[in-house]
Amino acid sequence: MPHSTPLITHTLGFPRIGDRRALKWALEAYWRGDDTADRLHATGHAIRQQILDDHVAAGITRPPVGDFSFYDHVADTALLFGQTPRRFGPMANTLDNLFALGRGRTAKGRNTAPLAMKKWLNSNYHYLVPELETDQPIMLDAARYLDLVREARAASSKAKPVLLGPLSFLWFSRGLDESARLARAEALADAYRTLLAKLAELGVTWVQIDEPILTLDLPLAWLQAFEPTYHRLRVPRIKLLLTTYFGDLNGNVALAAQLPVDGLHIDATATADLIAVADRLPDYKVLSVGILDGRSIWRADLAALLDRLRPLHTRLGDRLWLAPSCSLLHLPLDAESESELPDFLRRNLSFARQKLQELRLLARGLTEGWNAIALELNQTAAARATLDAQPGRIDPQLRAETATIPQHSPARPAPFSARSAAQQARFRLPLLPTTTIGSFPQTPEIRQARKAFKNREINAAEYEAQMKSEIAEVIRAQEAIGLDVLVHGEAERNDMVEYFGEQLDGFAFTREGWVQSYGSRCVKPPIIWGDVRRSRPMTVDWARYAQSLTDRPVKGMLTGPVTILFWSFVRDDLSREAVCNQIAEALRGEIADLAAAGIGMIQVDEPAFREGLPLRRKDWPSYLTWAVRAFRHAVSIAPSDVQIHTHMCYSEFNDIIESIAALDADVITIETTRSNMQLLDAFADFDYPNAIGPGIYDIHAPQIPTEAEIEARVRLALARVPVERLWINPDCGLKTRSWAEVTPALEAMVAVAQRLRADLD
Repeated sequence: MPHSTPLITHTLGFPRIGDRRALKWALEAYWRGDDTADRLHATGHAIRQQILDDHVAAGITRPPVGDFSFYDHVADTALLFGQTPRRFGPMANTLDNLFALGRGRTAKGRNTAPLAMKKWLNSNYHYLVPELETDQPIMLDAARYLDLVREARAASSKAKPVLLGPLSFLWFSRGLDESARLARAEALADAYRTLLAKLAELGVTWVQIDEPILTLDLPLAWLQAFEPTYHRLRVPRIKLLLTTYFGDLNGNVALAAQLPVDGLHIDATATADLIAVADRLPDYKVLSVGILDGRSIWRADLAALLDRLRPLHTRLGDRLWLAPSCSLLHLPLDAESESELPDFLRRNLSFARQKLQELRLLARGLTEGWNAIALELNQTAAARATLDAQPGRIDPQLRAETATIPQHSPARPAPFSARSAAQQARFRLPLLPTTTIGSFPQTPEIRQARKAFKNREINAAEYEAQMKSEIAEVIRAQEAIGLDVLVHGEAERNDMVEYFGEQLDGFAFTREGWVQSYGSRCVKPPIIWGDVRRSRPMTVDWARYAQSLTDRPVKGMLTGPVTILFWSFVRDDLSREAVCNQIAEALRGEIADLAAAGIGMIQVDEPAFREGLPLRRKDWPSYLTWAVRAFRHAVSIAPSDVQIHTHMCYSEFNDIIESIAALDADVITIETTRSNMQLLDAFADFDYPNAIGPGIYDIHAPQIPTEAEIEARVRLALARVPVERLWINPDCGLKTRSWAEVTPALEAMVAVAQRLRADLD
């Protein structure tokens, strides 16, 4: 019999960019000085109010508060507890200081190195990495956070404050070694307890505290720190919901279940046996089941989920809470705005707002019975059947072609030493060759031309002529700067993944499917709904045109198979390995055509390579095997005198360096500035055999580097990489910067390379 008691429903977090990326535009207007702090705060308030309204309208019991940030929630936590580097000077918990941590420019206009950025676990969200320093007191500065809680509770008394847990905060920080960071746990827990007491004074009863590190392979000392840390967090009238996500607790189930908290949230999309977790939980605790995949855009199979939940509901009753698996931060806001998508696809989508409705339906189905949601169950099944019947969903010939890829170990036609000699004979590059990562500023003129073409205000010929004009200007600018290896600037590309998806079968594209990547930076991942096939060349004409304008080599620019996979919303009925192999096969054809067209250097970017790693090391080998194989399958068709480049950013390389070496790219460029070249240590310790281009200035901040700063970094690189295998380049692509920033930065970079080149000669 169904239970009549309503179930508690909640979310762990929600997209904070607002409708039509309202937060992005407000932030950038404020940073330019075009708008006031009051206007920025008003935009933030409106977005937060809309989030609460969405939850209340959907009948969600406990909406989140405190997950909203104007830049990054991890940096907010650092400010909340006074854990900011001394190089910034004294930092109260203010909005301008939050921006200084991310952008490196203080409120007084002084430039300093910003915090490093890193991928949040295995997502494409970039968090700011807190830097801990010795003798740094923990000082609670909670006014800004408490104001958010007051604001939310004025609209919904059940709003649930969200905090990043103390141990996860320490784990994700840097600056001190592991033991020194862990030694901060006791003092940090005391500060958390003070904050929780202040929340109790506001009438808060439940607080969500995120400890995603419990899904990782933690050292014993860190596991042992959980119980004493959480004993210190006990505050009268406050109940704690400990949340984990993105993975299974595995061997940490017993530990998590017995902690002195009042509830445990688990990611049911990564947990096979929910009853086994319930068995471990004391009778007084609630179990929050993250039953909806918080990173999947696909409409859930509600009938299957109800089958999973029913025995758990029978066992736990009102001790069962329902939620998405993780914060909905990783999803676009609203599928209802995608009216231009074909109906067969749109009816199968579930973005953040739709997840709220699905959550409500699941709760209703459990408490009132399946008949109460029979219409919705039938609609879901019919929508999926229509999608599965679409032409292009399954391509038998393509599947037969790509099924053999796992049976081979593709390789370039010659080892690196022979390829390097052939490439040097072809290009005759100097020592310390200079280049960029690929993109140049996407100017207002470029964006306007793209918009006009999209709106059919200009025709294809006019658009192509404008893009060629932009490419010619970029080539002239690079020659004037003195770069050795050029790029065409990617004027014609809206995004490094979407651009390729638009030319491949099996992809679809949204208008408003934006997801926050970092700060004000948003991405719009394409949707892979069918089998992926290349029906025509994608980049050859643009590359051939750019190369015709100069005698210097111009790199052909491609996004790699792993990155296209992980920076798309991927179909849920086929393994990621199989989809990646289809993309690799498409890129293999493109590389063959580029080489045949005379393009002698081809960059195949893989910034998402590490992002795909499973959280548990025991699962790494399988992923790394197929990810490396897909890349090698794509590039192995290139002749020996064609130089293959790849680019990676925001990655730690020491624990996967063998797999990076196995990619066998002739040149790898990496982001290293925010780590002050420390990421190079992995390559030096491993004795990485191929060429490396460590980024020598940070393109994610507005500062223009000086020659002295660049030279210091290059000399650090020379201490780790043989000069004959060292390239000089920025950290990443330049599309988000202005020409006023790009030109002097590249001129300084080239001047340093030329000066050091003369010294070395």
